[in-house]
Amino acid sequence: MDKKALSLLGLANRARKITTGEELVLKAVRNGKAKLVLISEDISEKTEKTIRNKCEYYNVVVKKAGTREMIGGAIGRDTRAIVAILDKGFANKLAELLG
Repeated sequence: MDKKALSLLGLANRARKITTGEELVLKAVRNGKAKLVLISEDISEKTEKTIRNKCEYYNVVVKKAGTREMIGGAIGRDTRAIVAILDKGFANKLAELLG
């Protein structure tokens, strides 16, 4: 995950356009609020499968991006394995930056 993507994630956090944690992210996906879901590269296989299946069912894009520490650091927390982007503009730009 490059610096641009990390700083954009931080900006989305300050704009209150993200949610973190497995349960809250799944809730956002089910409610149609999540536009993009980021998962860390060091997430457990079981959690990744759960998230990917739910996102596939609800047509939400999932991207692997950085480690828990990188994602957490970008949003001012210790570690975060899962983040949902709730704003279409932030989601589109992040997806573009992550390829």
